[in-house]
Order: sequence, then C-alpha cells, then structure tokens
Amino acid sequence: MRDTGPKHKACRREGVSLCTSVKCPLRRRKYPPGMHGPKQGNVRLTEYGSQLRMKQRVKRTYGLAEKQFRKFFEHAARSKGDTAENLLKMLEFRLDNVVFRIGMAETRAQARQIVNHGHILVNGAHVDIPSYIVSVDDVISVKESKQAKPYFVTALERAGKQTADWIMWDRTKKEARIVNSPDVEQAKQQFDVRQVVEYYSR
Repeated sequence: MRDTGPKHKACRREGVSLCTSVKCPLRRRKYPPGMHGPKQGNVRLTEYGSQLRMKQRVKRTYGLAEKQFRKFFEHAARSKGDTAENLLKMLEFRLDNVVFRIGMAETRAQARQIVNHGHILVNGAHVDIPSYIVSVDDVISVKESKQAKPYFVTALERAGKQTADWIMWDRTKKEARIVNSPDVEQAKQQFDVRQVVEYYSR
C-alpha cells in the first residue's frame, strides 16, 4: 500500500525533503518527528536499521508502495549489469518521474496525478500508467486538447527550465525527448542504493 500519510512527517523521518516544498519543515527542524525527535538525531542505527531507512527513503521519494518497489528491485536484480544502477535507472525512467523531471509538475505526486488523469502522450499515444517505463528516443507531450487549460499553460511555460540533462525540451513543439539514460552518479549523491540491495538480499 502506498504511503498516503502526512508528507512533512515523512520528510523529517527520512531526513530529506520528499515533498520538495519550500515550506518543508525539514528546513527548520532537521530531526525526526515526535517528542523525542531531537534526541533521535544522534542515535546510531544498526546495519539493518540503516538499510531499512535507506530503502524507505528511496521508496518514499519516488512515491511507490512496498509491493511495487520490491517488484522494481527484483526486475533490476534479474537484468544485466549492476543491480543498484539498474534500479535507479528504472525509477528515473518511470513516466511520472519523467513528467516531474521535465518540470510539468512541482512534485512527483502531482506528476502521478497528471499521468493518471490521461493528460500525457508518449510517442503520440495516450498513456495513463505512472509506472510506465520510457526509453531513449521516446517523446513525451501533453494532449493538445489540454494545453490551453490554465494549469498546463503555466506548466508548459515552466517546463524545460530545470530539466534533467538526459531530457531535451523543445519549447516550440512543447514536447520532451529522452536523449540519454539517467545520470545515476548524480542520483547516488542522494541515495546509497547499495544499502537497498543489501536489505532485499538478506
């Protein structure tokens, strides 16, 4: 089941801004929630506890339920190459994450809703599955009938301004093309995904 609890508590629990909001309380209180939160900041986790926290951090950042996240890990483990890098690439290549990376949404949760409501096209075809995995050379756009809506007028104006370097935004055509694989080295600065691999390999 996907975590639908208070986002700000999750941010403080995981120690990263999952909500990506400028009002995120983590900016002021960099310790876990609860009356003992400030004291927990210095608690040393066991190896298992550290692996669990990292797994929860990655899962919550991308907004996945446990069952779905485990399926992603199992697919990454079966694929050729490094499991940790495979997992990161798959998570970054999710359609909802791509919509977020393009800048059409301010959060991944908002991007997921945009995809769910059927506003997104991949190579000209309607796709309403947030977990859909895009590929290099895929083209992502908003349905033409939706582009005049107030939200998308603003979203398309914002799109491409801070996009990932593996996505190319065409302002004239109002579409994005996947031009490369995600930069996993950049993602590794935020997550120690090997701890996730170790957690599921126990």
